[in-house]
Amino acid sequence: MAFISGYKYTSEKDAVAARKACNTYYGIPKSPEDVTQNWTDYYLAKLNSPQFWYIPFDDSLVAVLGEPAEFEVIQPTPIQ
Repeated sequence: MAFISGYKYTSEKDAVAARKACNTYYGIPKSPEDVTQNWTDYYLAKLNSPQFWYIPFDDSLVAVLGEPAEFEVIQPTPIQ
């Protein structure tokens, strides 16, 4: 398990909306052929109960998403 700073969403729809807001703010993508299609991405905390979606913190996201929160994300156990 790990504690991370970021933005937590109870639905994928909300995580998609947050990513879209970041894309709009930063003008990404500039064209459909651009390599960079998203400014940030979201992830599913599938081992947590209940599951949730999250965007890890980056300084560039504060202007769009506000101050981050700290929360626990259960990580898979690495194979030894």
